[in-house]
Amino acid sequence: MTTALIAEDEALLAEHLRAELARLWPELQITGIAPHGAAAVEMALAQRPDIAFLDIRMPGLSGLEAAEAIGEEWPQGETPPLLVFVTAYDQYALQAFERAAVDYVLKPVQPERLAQTVARLREALRQRASAPAADAEVNAEATLAQLRALLGAPGLGAPANASPRLTVIQAGQGAAVHLVPVNEVIYFEAADKYVRVITAEREHLIRTSLRELLPQLDPERFWQVHRGTVVRCDAVATALRDDAGKVTLTLRGHADRLTVSRLYAHRFKPM
Repeated sequence: MTTALIAEDEALLAEHLRAELARLWPELQITGIAPHGAAAVEMALAQRPDIAFLDIRMPGLSGLEAAEAIGEEWPQGETPPLLVFVTAYDQYALQAFERAAVDYVLKPVQPERLAQTVARLREALRQRASAPAADAEVNAEATLAQLRALLGAPGLGAPANASPRLTVIQAGQGAAVHLVPVNEVIYFEAADKYVRVITAEREHLIRTSLRELLPQLDPERFWQVHRGTVVRCDAVATALRDDAGKVTLTLRGHADRLTVSRLYAHRFKPM
């Protein structure tokens, strides 16, 4: 039986989507309705649905952030759920969904458009089922590649305009402001409402989010390796892959080891 999760913070809209899906696809089993992004991640990892309908704007984690967390935490060797985003975005942003090859439906959900989505999902699931077992990892990587494209699309996961590149981090501590050259930063790590700035000598805290900081960093030098971690690529000494496929980084000039999520493991393949 095909299963699906709905993540929507407006109860009436969630129930409307559930009812329309029941009418269009009676065999589809809705495993749960998540009222916010964090619950969507928890329920998806526990229930392992075939499909996830994610509202883009939810309290806490957005639909995109929830999808990112699901992609990162999904068990190695299993194909992540097909993602459908429910959105009120304008046409410019919708082009990003089209380019990323991830389906979407607009609010309020129209039966005709949802019927198209159901047909696409049925076909995608049919192709998955008919593919050899050896292609499971290929299917998983294709899903993750679509998600990476979506997270990098201007107006959605990435800013529409490039931000000026940071050269110095200004980290306050008491009455002092420490000027930390970006070239000396080994990695950045999200910590609640702050970001930890790690250098070879010490650690600083800056009051910003990693998502706000990332567009100001040179993407050729600073690589996101987890939704909460960005590392200076030339500070990476080795990328170690264990039998389960999990990648761990060792660093030059620092004893910490960094875990790489599935979503970003593609960065560390032999040339």
